[in-house]
Amino acid sequence: MKKRIFCIMLAGTAIMFFYGFGGYGSPGEGPGVTSMAISTAKKSLEIVTVRPSTETMSRQQLPYFVGISEATAGAKGISMNLVVIPPGAAAKPHIHRGYESAIYLLEGRVETRYGPGLRQSIINEAGDFIFIPADVPHQPINLSATEPARAIVARNDPNEQEHVFPYNPKEDL
Repeated sequence: MKKRIFCIMLAGTAIMFFYGFGGYGSPGEGPGVTSMAISTAKKSLEIVTVRPSTETMSRQQLPYFVGISEATAGAKGISMNLVVIPPGAAAKPHIHRGYESAIYLLEGRVETRYGPGLRQSIINEAGDFIFIPADVPHQPINLSATEPARAIVARNDPNEQEHVFPYNPKEDL
């Protein structure tokens, strides 16, 4: 448990370091998720705590726990959430148009297929930091048939799902 808390703190610190300085992204309108999370403050000069109360289904068809976003915390250039890939499951192929993603894999082994036609592949395991450039099509796949994979995902987009678009790899073959 101490190792998991340390990893979460480390991931949060790294994400804040990489994205916390410099006004990346642009605010936009996204689906309201306030009912799915409890935040302690809404003023722009106060620290905000978000405790996800329920999971939701992401556009990639994965269980998702909304954390920091424009809707939950008033963020202007970042979102950070917990995503779960169930045993043997995969996200639908997708693209984050115009936005980078930084991921810290908390648990599991995940193969990510990426690029045109999803012809490239990389395998990551718990403890890996992963960077996905803007506009790169990708599809994470949990390699375990028995254990879920869990990851903290941050984007320089304050709307956690607004700029996620389906990707058809057959179109690039």
